[in-house]
Amino acid sequence: MKKLIVALVIAVLPGLGVAAGGNVQLEKANIDLNNKESLQRGAKLFVNYCLSCHSAQYMRYNRMARDLGLTNKQVEANLMFASDKIGETMTIAMPAKQSAVWFGAPPPDLSVITRSRGSDWVYTYLTGFYKDDSRPFGVNNTVLANAGMPHVLEGLEGLKEPVYKSVKGSDGHEQQVIDGFKYVSKGKMSPAEYDAAARDLTAFLTYVGEPAQMTRKYVGIWVLLFLFVLFVVSYYLKKEYWKDIH
Repeated sequence: MKKLIVALVIAVLPGLGVAAGGNVQLEKANIDLNNKESLQRGAKLFVNYCLSCHSAQYMRYNRMARDLGLTNKQVEANLMFASDKIGETMTIAMPAKQSAVWFGAPPPDLSVITRSRGSDWVYTYLTGFYKDDSRPFGVNNTVLANAGMPHVLEGLEGLKEPVYKSVKGSDGHEQQVIDGFKYVSKGKMSPAEYDAAARDLTAFLTYVGEPAQMTRKYVGIWVLLFLFVLFVVSYYLKKEYWKDIH
């Protein structure tokens, strides 16, 4: 019985994680998994800014090369900084115990982050960092309050601080809520460019969560068409067999 309860708790943890951010209006990621150029840009961002701390241990470099329209040599030259062999998975060398000390908890593997949280959540998270001097790394996040990681893409986006407004809560008291942001420092990208980069990274993580997603949907369409044709044939075959039975 105890094992069953534990299994049920583990099963609903991803849902609880989404529910925890339920009061935040998520932005639409609007990603296109058929856009291989976007996926390639997202892969570049991931290996340059995320892979030093976050692994994607269910993705192999050679599989990524094939799906993203790259050659093995291109991947080895531009996207492999933590592995030696093209057939290896996207793991990291940082020890989990040390990372727990540095960040408060080991940075999670991102192989299935979009499947557990959703693409919109990941995109909103990437664009939701803001200045907060009370936090150890000087930033906070709109969808994950008190996030224990720095804004690693700050050099690209720049740093923004929240603009607050007063609203009346359910208890009748005034409270401050974030109404928008204003930039206090510029990054290498314009806001529009960073927004596109966040979508590219979200698209790549969505692909990593289910590499066969597009193939599955393509095959699924043909399966449904086959079943429809089979239904029509079966229907008329049934009528032919039963026409003389009253």
